[in-house]
Amino acid sequence: MRGPLRIGVNALYMIPGGVGGTEIYLRGLLTAMAEIDRLNQYFVFTNQETGADLVPKAPNFSAAPQPVRAAFRPARILWEQTGLPLNAARRRLDVMLNPGFTAPILCGCPQVTAFHDLQHKRHPEYFRWFDLPFWEFFLFWSAHVSRLLLADSDATAADLLRYYRLPESKVRVAPLGVDPVFFDLARRRRPERFLLAVSTLHPHKNLDGLLRAFAAFRRQRPEFRLVVCGMHGFFAGPLHGLRDSLGLGDAVDFPGWIPREDLHELYTKAWAFIYPSLFEGFGLPVLEALAASVPAACSAIEPLSSIAGTAALQFDPLDQNAMVEAMLRITGDEPLRQRLSEAGPRRAAHFSWRATAEATLAAMTRASTPV
Repeated sequence: MRGPLRIGVNALYMIPGGVGGTEIYLRGLLTAMAEIDRLNQYFVFTNQETGADLVPKAPNFSAAPQPVRAAFRPARILWEQTGLPLNAARRRLDVMLNPGFTAPILCGCPQVTAFHDLQHKRHPEYFRWFDLPFWEFFLFWSAHVSRLLLADSDATAADLLRYYRLPESKVRVAPLGVDPVFFDLARRRRPERFLLAVSTLHPHKNLDGLLRAFAAFRRQRPEFRLVVCGMHGFFAGPLHGLRDSLGLGDAVDFPGWIPREDLHELYTKAWAFIYPSLFEGFGLPVLEALAASVPAACSAIEPLSSIAGTAALQFDPLDQNAMVEAMLRITGDEPLRQRLSEAGPRRAAHFSWRATAEATLAAMTRASTPV
């Protein structure tokens, strides 16, 4: 009978506060994995920036610090392709989990790799010219050398099959979860007059469209402010400039990536939530807003439409008038606000990190089975 698995977790990409939603994913996944699996042995390969709190304090979880800084991407990639496989062999791993898109091309054990989206294929125009070749090369090979792939949503799974011409049996969907703390926030909400958007400042998030729509919205509801909370990506400069050119300097805040406790406080105080993205692999902030009972409006795109269902107001993200109308309704239509507030937690309850962890463990167990 086969004994416990020796599982590696490739967390070399993880920079606290510097990788956006993939950090939330990794923390939620590892916490849930430690809750459901006390049998298998986990080795979490960390970098020099990773905080000690990433690795669960469970007897079957061990940190495996690596001598590399993820902030210097070339060094991180080089170590992932050379040092990490050597460490995997030294620890006699049965399977390697890569939760951040990329995998060692040559590795002595089977691999399971998580793909959160294929934005570089769907929207290469949103990438800087010097970043795109990296995404093209390493994600292509990671998809093909891994025994199984995990997709956050049906939409991402379909993209994997379409762009990489993979067999359907190689791709599994493991939807993301929501931290139970967000359901607790719903019981202590004290709304103040501001709209909350939680998003990295990247072009595909359509925050420039949001700023223009918010400027029009403010002409009817001047008492409202907008807080856009998330990592300052390479589109931050243009967004700050647009905010000032629209005369919104005192009405729009970009606080950047903030501690989760501070973000929780914003959810308790937000009058409503707005998410105007043009492309998503999942859309975790929408799910968090629903769980926190914040009246929400989001883009009518997949996978957001499937995640939110009727628990959020949906709009065409390319139609400024539609976005303005959505903001007016989620701030002023009290029957609608009440309905969305009640429907949000019910909808969010369908998603849990435990389910994500169970699907991930099943994939790792399958991948480690000799073919």
